[in-house]
Amino acid sequence: MSRSVVISGLGVISAAGQDVPAFWDSLKSGRSAIRPMQPAVDGVKITTAAQLQDYQPEEHFSAEDLSLLDRYAQMAVIAAREAVADAGLAKDDAALAGAAAIVGSGCCAKNTDEDTCIQLYQKERKRVHPLTIPKGMPSAAASMVSYHLGIKGPAFVLSSACSSGSHAIIQGMSMISSGMADVAVVGATDAPFTFGLLKSWDALRVVSADTCRPFSKDRSGLILGEGAAMLVLESREHAEQRGATIYAELAGCGMSSDAGHITRPDVEGISTAMTQAMQQAGIAAGELDYINAHGTGTQLNDATETQAIQRVLGEHAENVAISSTKAIHGHALGASSALELVATALTMKHGIIPPTVNYSEADEECPLDYVPNSAREQTVDTAISNSFAFGGLNAVIALKKIK
Repeated sequence: MSRSVVISGLGVISAAGQDVPAFWDSLKSGRSAIRPMQPAVDGVKITTAAQLQDYQPEEHFSAEDLSLLDRYAQMAVIAAREAVADAGLAKDDAALAGAAAIVGSGCCAKNTDEDTCIQLYQKERKRVHPLTIPKGMPSAAASMVSYHLGIKGPAFVLSSACSSGSHAIIQGMSMISSGMADVAVVGATDAPFTFGLLKSWDALRVVSADTCRPFSKDRSGLILGEGAAMLVLESREHAEQRGATIYAELAGCGMSSDAGHITRPDVEGISTAMTQAMQQAGIAAGELDYINAHGTGTQLNDATETQAIQRVLGEHAENVAISSTKAIHGHALGASSALELVATALTMKHGIIPPTVNYSEADEECPLDYVPNSAREQTVDTAISNSFAFGGLNAVIALKKIK
């Protein structure tokens, strides 16, 4: 059995907006959330970031709840609440009770891990918080989404670096398509602003000293972000029976692994995932309207992704609109691919393609249409969202507009 899978609810918390309307307003306006890191961290070279502004956990959770919620889990729950409400569902609904909850994360509960190390090794305390294990376990985000929304179906966390969100969404899509579930709450979350993670990204030397400029000749690296995006997926039949609003059909997916260099992207692996997604969705090369690119702003990634697009689309590569929204919301690691799929679904709904901001100069290695700096009104019936991760883990999701 293979069933059509659709998106019926969206939820976001990010530097570019702490709900879907604010997030979409930033995207269509090309308003970047990248700014000087606050507070500045001594001993860290990274000085700019895409961080949540004026975020107060107490506005979303009780003190008792917060004792169990690492920052990455907080954001997953907040985004899931919005997605579920957007889908017209509620905690006591039978459809939600039987749903799956699948959350991706590249870093998981690093804030709890680091706080524990500070207590033990820096402050030389003899005890840690008694709830450190349930708060800091990698699966905590899925458990908390399940708990706060009354989801009693399969619940787990997937981790595949920057492809975590796409892999979680694909897993939910597969479960619904196969008949294992009618509804799935899926997405990803990451909160990477800890001293240890910042020092580790420093060591990789891929973070820009000022800002993110995807596909621009003067691009100088990525900018770290944080946030979460969650989506409600349903079988089309289930969504239509209850009169749900449908954003788009999850029409296809492609997954591959490079089995090569641990950090260098590979044209073959990327091309394979893109081709698989389009073939499964029944989208011919000349029919593709839009690509939400992985587009990190590093020299190698953007050139390699461009080569893959040219290989897969041939002559049509020059006609397809491409944009990277990471210059707006930052590279939120595992959460980025979920944020970007939400962006792609909103692009299809509103007929507005978000721009690639900070684009200043064309690069001969990236000669395609990256929708530079200003949004574009355009009907988008077909789209793909690209995600590529350290370790050579590639995931591509294809969307089609429901007609």
